[in-house]
Amino acid sequence: MQLAFVIPAFNEEELIGKSIESVLKQVKKSNIEAEIVVVDNASTDRTAQIVKSYEGVKLVKEKQKGLVYARRAGFNATKAELIANIDADTILPDGWIEKVLREFGENKNLVALSGPYIYYDLSLWNRFLVRGFYVLAYISYLLNRFVFRIGSMIQGGNFVIKRSAWIKAGGYDTSISFYGEDTDIAVRLSKIGAVKWTFKLPMFTSGRRLQHEGVFSTAGKYVLNYISVTLLGRPVTKDYTDVRPNQKLKVK
Repeated sequence: MQLAFVIPAFNEEELIGKSIESVLKQVKKSNIEAEIVVVDNASTDRTAQIVKSYEGVKLVKEKQKGLVYARRAGFNATKAELIANIDADTILPDGWIEKVLREFGENKNLVALSGPYIYYDLSLWNRFLVRGFYVLAYISYLLNRFVFRIGSMIQGGNFVIKRSAWIKAGGYDTSISFYGEDTDIAVRLSKIGAVKWTFKLPMFTSGRRLQHEGVFSTAGKYVLNYISVTLLGRPVTKDYTDVRPNQKLKVK
């Protein structure tokens, strides 16, 4: 297998089907063999039943609630050298797989690849604001990677890592509950090889968290934890809220 997809899912019965279907569609179009693993992370709805209805998709159960636990369970359930980490509310765009394979094929030193989100259900104004934040984040990424050499940047839910490099880096840090998990991955992998973030690898996703918490509030939390994890190795924010269409559960 060239590529594996790991999709954590907690109470995602309304969106998980669309995500899986987008992956199956792009795998078929790319004409490659790929592992597709959905991690049911202690769901109490019909998530597991929906996943089981798709042929060729592996369902893994992870009873310990938490994004990092789910990503780790998915990683351990796959064998491919390249592991694509996406989310249950993401939609894989045309050409995404081909871009990933091309990037890793052209740069043997590349250990992680990531790109931005395109929020398909946000207003034009909020999407404009998000784009502005991404521009600022990209400048920070360039400085941290090429000037200060203290890390890189990864967008959680839209990144691909090389298995051998991640094992060498020590694997997932389960002390990080949510915020900063992607920055932790970027920082540790940057010590092993190249960690690239590019606007040329977008991913469609729901903006439900931004709608619920506000664009500026959400961006502020990500910036704060990005700086904290990059410089101190640990996030500031411990609590987070699971935002679902009919459920908003705060986790501590």
